[in-house]
Amino acid sequence: MRGHSTNPAAIEAEIAHLRSLALDALRRHWRVIFGRTPPADLSKDLLGRMIAYRLQERAFGGLDRESLRFLHGLARHGGSPRRRLKPGTVLVRDYQGQRHTVTVVSDGFDWQGATYPSLSAIARAITGTAWSGPRFFALARGNGAPARRNKNASAREGRDGSQPARGMNVSEMNTASLPLQTASHAVNLKP
Repeated sequence: MRGHSTNPAAIEAEIAHLRSLALDALRRHWRVIFGRTPPADLSKDLLGRMIAYRLQERAFGGLDRESLRFLHGLARHGGSPRRRLKPGTVLVRDYQGQRHTVTVVSDGFDWQGATYPSLSAIARAITGTAWSGPRFFALARGNGAPARRNKNASAREGRDGSQPARGMNVSEMNTASLPLQTASHAVNLKP
């Protein structure tokens, strides 16, 4: 391994050199840089990337404490933070000719007068099969790709002719078309 440098061109050249090394040579570099044996299951690409990062970190400095704390939090809690829906948000999903209205409440989701712990539980109750609730209510896309659809279906229509959910504020709702609820099932819809 070459000497330490803070010259960006020299660091770039060192990283380019890393790309040309065989796996055994990268493992030797790892031992020198990190002071221990590299994990056996790391690919050549990942070894090279981690060594390159360490070279850049030594030359130009690492992440600040706030960024490190944020990344450690993501690692501890399994990924990116979930989107939180505010109580009072209403989700509307048309499925097989029926309109389903779900209201976000402080302790879960209200659907047909019952409180459910998750959107997935409601999606399962509606369809009879296991669904990702956020995906069923169009709050998330599975792998980032839009669902395939029939060529004759509208742009917003699903394979089964269902419409995705649409979150709306109470002020947008046409409450005249909604059925009246009894007092025991009323939900506070204040924005």
